[in-house]
Amino acid sequence: MENNQEKKQTVLSLIQPTGTPTLGNYLGALKNWKNMSDGYDCFFGVADLHSITVRPNPADIRRRTTEMYALLLALGLDPHKNTVFVPAHAQLAWILDCYTQFGEASRMTQFKDKSEKHPDNVNVGLFAYPVLMAADILLYQTDFVPIGIDQKQHLEITRNIADRFNGLYGNTFKLPEPFIGKSGAKIMSLQEPNKKMSKSDTNPKAFISVLDDDNTIMKKIKSAVTDSEARVYRKDGKDGVNNLMGIYSCCTGKTDEEIEKEFDGKGYGDFKNAVGEAVCDELRPLRDEYNRLISDKAYLAECMKEGAEKASYTAERTLKKAMKKVGFLQI
Repeated sequence: MENNQEKKQTVLSLIQPTGTPTLGNYLGALKNWKNMSDGYDCFFGVADLHSITVRPNPADIRRRTTEMYALLLALGLDPHKNTVFVPAHAQLAWILDCYTQFGEASRMTQFKDKSEKHPDNVNVGLFAYPVLMAADILLYQTDFVPIGIDQKQHLEITRNIADRFNGLYGNTFKLPEPFIGKSGAKIMSLQEPNKKMSKSDTNPKAFISVLDDDNTIMKKIKSAVTDSEARVYRKDGKDGVNNLMGIYSCCTGKTDEEIEKEFDGKGYGDFKNAVGEAVCDELRPLRDEYNRLISDKAYLAECMKEGAEKASYTAERTLKKAMKKVGFLQI
């Protein structure tokens, strides 16, 4: 009997185990990952190889990798429906290194930024980091990659490398496209609302971790910077209020007009209470599920093993194809 089921296109997205994601990471990207799995063949992973450019403690890498994996499952990513895994293939990165020009790698803004932040550890791994990202993407014959504006350059170099390789050896890698889905709000710092919310912010009041408890969330929202106008509406220059409105909208689905109407005649106290409660309601199920999963190490290990086997099946085919193209013996 002929199978007329159309093959799903592939989406890949990885996250580094460098700390607990923020509310901004969640509303801007992670929340949408679950929605992708119905229409696409999804690969979601914890990019542990990428995290050692800053030489973290080995025990911390292992712990954070497990924690991040548990968090991905807590998001609602079904490990049987999706491929949820920890990538383990660096061989393709070396092959692609040899097809990446020094000039194009040296132009990557992330290398420049991180070199300035860590002048005592400007290593080759940091320089070649974009090629490792390219290998992850190309290894799984990815059609789409969900990216933010700050990652656009990485996808461009991935496409350039793949195009160069295909031009030399024939069709080997798919040229991935950016995933244009429902865009989440760009969530800003609660203390400096003209800056993006970041888990590396030195002020803990500036960001909300997705694992913060209800009391911590409410305190951080109540201390969020607003202005002296005490009126809830969106306008250029009202950065703090605009940010809280964006958060409230993402958590409740309400439009700016509905939010403005809801808080017409009310002050920022009422508004912040409502925003805080909405964030608590949004994150509480995630936090509860994470706490349940992180205590079941055997289940997590089982899911990781299954994910690794599923990912390896696709990865090994691509790797063998690339190795054969460049001339390596296949035994």
